[in-house]
Amino acid sequence: MTTPHARVLDRDTVLCVSLAARPSNIGTRFHNRLYNDLGLNYVYKAFAPADIASAVAGIRGLPIRGAAVSMPYKEAVIPLVDVLEPSAAAIDSVNTIVNDDGVLRGYNTDYQAVADLLAASTFERGARVAVAGSGGMAKAVVAALRDTGFTDVTVVSRNRETGRALAEKYGFTHVVDLADAHPAILANATPIGMAGGPGEHELPFSRGAVDAATGVLDVVAMPPDTPLVRASRARGVEVISGDAVIAGQAAAQFALYTGVTPTPEQIRAASEYSRQ
Repeated sequence: MTTPHARVLDRDTVLCVSLAARPSNIGTRFHNRLYNDLGLNYVYKAFAPADIASAVAGIRGLPIRGAAVSMPYKEAVIPLVDVLEPSAAAIDSVNTIVNDDGVLRGYNTDYQAVADLLAASTFERGARVAVAGSGGMAKAVVAALRDTGFTDVTVVSRNRETGRALAEKYGFTHVVDLADAHPAILANATPIGMAGGPGEHELPFSRGAVDAATGVLDVVAMPPDTPLVRASRARGVEVISGDAVIAGQAAAQFALYTGVTPTPEQIRAASEYSRQ
């Protein structure tokens, strides 16, 4: 694929950023590719903030047009924004901040991306689902499962307080671990499998559960072929991978920042470029 030409930045260039504990180049390449393709005077840069409160204050003060928010900051930024939009308020998690003339608005595009992918899947709606995790991304996944027709969902989290609260919020159940249970659909909403992380080479579920699953969702996008994804695809199981999730949520963020909605073809090209 042809690399987009370098743009000349000037004093009118609009800055957007991402805030993550372990930033990747995926979002940076995705957004900058679309800015190039659409001729927009924007630039996108990833940061690992030393202090999240100071970073959000900087969005307002510089001013920065928008910021993507990744783990572990999706809940921490809630008291730092001025307006919590319905998409974020519904799951108490912010993954996007938009600066409207000094007013910081918090959104969540993770939820919509996951819901869209689940709606397009062939996952059996009556099947038992297990979701690993109880943080911001897990909230988006659990809410999207409920809203796309899944009724038998178990939140799997060693944190009893957050796991139970998440499950009860959506009318589901919580367990500390699956033990010998083998749900039909497995959803990973933890960092397990993420490149550079402590669980980079691990599975978020037991090997027995993975081998019995008929559908898998993994939100980890770096790399897109996590151990869970590789093991599932090797068995011919339908998989929703993290690169699809991140492309969907990033496209929604792009529209919030710029007011421009990319075409599916432009999104596909930017997504492919982001993973080169």
